[in-house]
Amino acid sequence: MNDTNSHSSSLQLLRLLGEGGHRLFTPENARELLPQASTGYVNQLLHSLVKLGWLIRVRRGLYALSPTVFHGAPLHELELAMVLARPAAISHWSALSVHGLTEQVPQEVVVLTTDQANPTRSRSGDLLSLCGFRFRFCRVKPEFFFGVETHWRGDVAIEVTDPERTLLDGLLRPQLCGDFGVVVEAFERHRGRLRKDRIIDYARRLGVTCVKRLGWMLEQIGSPAPELENDPIRGYRPLDPTGPRLGRCNSRWNMIENLPGLSRS
Repeated sequence: MNDTNSHSSSLQLLRLLGEGGHRLFTPENARELLPQASTGYVNQLLHSLVKLGWLIRVRRGLYALSPTVFHGAPLHELELAMVLARPAAISHWSALSVHGLTEQVPQEVVVLTTDQANPTRSRSGDLLSLCGFRFRFCRVKPEFFFGVETHWRGDVAIEVTDPERTLLDGLLRPQLCGDFGVVVEAFERHRGRLRKDRIIDYARRLGVTCVKRLGWMLEQIGSPAPELENDPIRGYRPLDPTGPRLGRCNSRWNMIENLPGLSRS
C-alpha cells in the first residue's frame, strides 16, 4: 500500500464516515463508501486507522469513529444495540424505560430480534457485554417481530417496541422486565393512554395465552375487554409464567392466579 495513497484514502474514508453520520459501522459499510477499493485494501485502511487512534474497534466486524474525529454526544447504549443484530428493536424492560412506564433502571439493554446468528444461548435470550454495557437478545420468529416505532437520540434513529407491544412482551416474559410486578405497574401507568384495539390485535397475533393474560390484566386496571373471553383455550395457564403453578383458578380467563396476595388454593 503506497503511503501517500493510503493517507489520502484514510482521510477520504474518515470524511465520508463523518459526513454520513456513521459513528458505528462495519467493514461492509466502509467498502460501500470506497467502491473502487478492494476488500483487502479497505481492511488495511481500517487496521491502520485503529492503530492511529482515529477509529475504535468495538468488536470483530464493528468499528466506531473516535471522539477526536466525530465531535458529538458519547456513544449511547441504545445506539450500539441497533447495530448488534438485524433487525433490532429495544424491548421489554428497556422499552418500558424509554416509554416512561417504569421508574426502575434496567440493568441491561434488551433487544428484540429475529437474528439467529449469535450462538451464545440461554433460556431468556443471549447476553453480551460490550463497551461497558450489557445486552440481552430476545429472539423471535419473523412473524412475531412487529409493533415497532422509531425514537430519536439526537441524530440517531432508535427502533423501540411501541407501548402496547412492550406491555404484552412483559406478560409473556416478565423476567425480561424485572418481574411481573413491574409489568402490572406499567399497565396501570399506561391505562389512560392505552390503545385498546391495537393491544387486542397484537395479543391475538402473539397467541391465546397472551390473550387470556391480557384479558385478566385489563379487568384489573378497570378497562375490561369481555370479548377476549371467547378466544378458545384448553386448560389453565399460570398468570406469571415465572412462578409456580399454585393459586386460585380463574375460570373466566383460564388463569392460575399465582401472584403474591392472590395465590390461594
